[in-house]
Amino acid sequence: MVMIALVGKRMAKKDFVFQYLGGIQECRDCPLRNICFMLSPGKYYRITNVRDKEHQCKIHDLNKVVTVEVEELPVPITVEKKMAIEGSTININNRPCSNIYCKYYELCNHLWLKENMKVKIESVDEQIQCPDGRDLVKVYVRW
Repeated sequence: MVMIALVGKRMAKKDFVFQYLGGIQECRDCPLRNICFMLSPGKYYRITNVRDKEHQCKIHDLNKVVTVEVEELPVPITVEKKMAIEGSTININNRPCSNIYCKYYELCNHLWLKENMKVKIESVDEQIQCPDGRDLVKVYVRW
């Protein structure tokens, strides 16, 4: 099944990857909002096809959005090494980290994952060198 989305004209390139952050208040009266808000906040998407149709938009630069086809991608996060088993479904236990200067900060403090949320580990990536000494691994998940 093809997923349709609208993205800013500068972003409308095949294979461009983006994270959908959710709808904004300025869009509440737009007749195209249902297309823009169809994606799931926090998830990553890759543009697989760019269509010829453009629309006016008050929010995006160049005042244009372009119709694109997208595919959902797994989301990168960190989990404890003992939980990093490809294909398993786990409950997320938030481990807040206050080290905002760490290069892994966003992977460890994912805003879209709620406490005890179930996610499926699609693939296991690299061991994380956590400055706080935690035994973490980068994984890609879906929910």
